[in-house]
Amino acid sequence: MSESIQRAIEHFFPETGSFTLLPIKSGLINHTWKLTFDSSSFVLQQVNKDVFTDPELIHGNLDLLRTYLARTVKDVHLVLPLSDQDDRSLFFDGESYYRIFPWVEDSVTVSVVNSPEQAYEAARQFGRFTAAFHGFDHGLLKPVLPDFHNLRLRFDQFHHALKSGNPERIESSKEIIDQLLQKNRLVDIHDRMVASEQFRVRVMHHDAKISNVLFDRNDKGICVIDLDTVMAGRIFSDWGDMVRTYVCPVSEEETELDRITIRKEYLEAIENAYLEELGDVMTEPEKKSLRISGMILIYMQALRFMTDHLHNDVYYGAAYPGHNFNRAVNQFMLLTALENSGDSTEWL
Repeated sequence: MSESIQRAIEHFFPETGSFTLLPIKSGLINHTWKLTFDSSSFVLQQVNKDVFTDPELIHGNLDLLRTYLARTVKDVHLVLPLSDQDDRSLFFDGESYYRIFPWVEDSVTVSVVNSPEQAYEAARQFGRFTAAFHGFDHGLLKPVLPDFHNLRLRFDQFHHALKSGNPERIESSKEIIDQLLQKNRLVDIHDRMVASEQFRVRVMHHDAKISNVLFDRNDKGICVIDLDTVMAGRIFSDWGDMVRTYVCPVSEEETELDRITIRKEYLEAIENAYLEELGDVMTEPEKKSLRISGMILIYMQALRFMTDHLHNDVYYGAAYPGHNFNRAVNQFMLLTALENSGDSTEWL
């Protein structure tokens, strides 16, 4: 254990005695541990400053959410960071940022959606989260990751990579590049959704993968977690990301492309659960936008993978040569499968 971690534990627990510290490896960005004293457990987390360059913004947003829920007494459970003796939830030791969360007993996380029921429970929790902040002034939230789900920006970055990227990779990727360019109508649809008053700005999670939901031992959803990416956004961000990550039986790492299919019962579970929790405040066009939301997020991710491939894997990195190329192809195939799975333009 580093001296920095020791300082963080002693800061939040100045009367600390013996404890155990076990790594939690499910997260991809921050470093996380289960911190256990004699009879109490907590989550200790070191914030990744390379991704979240201003952690104070995150905690300012979380404090706003905490205050709003306390004032409105909404029926939603959030796992928010604990405060220290000075009522601050973020500790900086001159080297790293740390925070402490309560440990939710008898809770589990899953990394892969294994049933329509799990998809339903997860979508229900994300819908409940956004519904809880209906009436909250979303303009108060600071953009922790500006333009995170801006498809127009991602498309422009892709175009720039076609001019400035690795010439050999551009040439060898010509077929998939052409296929991606042919889907540019999705950029126009995205822009129309953003400009439309029918697609309202709301409090969105922006990282609606299944591992960001706590389940109980009976596979029922408890709450969403990992609120660092909470920002003002639109329905397609969370709804689309659920489609991207829940409905296919294989992940974005799969290279056997014939395994990429759409599980329609999972798609229906997402739709039903989300509408149950949020439908009363959604507009009719929003209610009809599930598939197009999925297409926007899948296309965005395909562009991001291909952009990184052309830029020599500087953002995502690569576990093997052509890793991001394969990811881009995977997402393009998922996009095609979703397009062929039903009518995606009801709202237009």
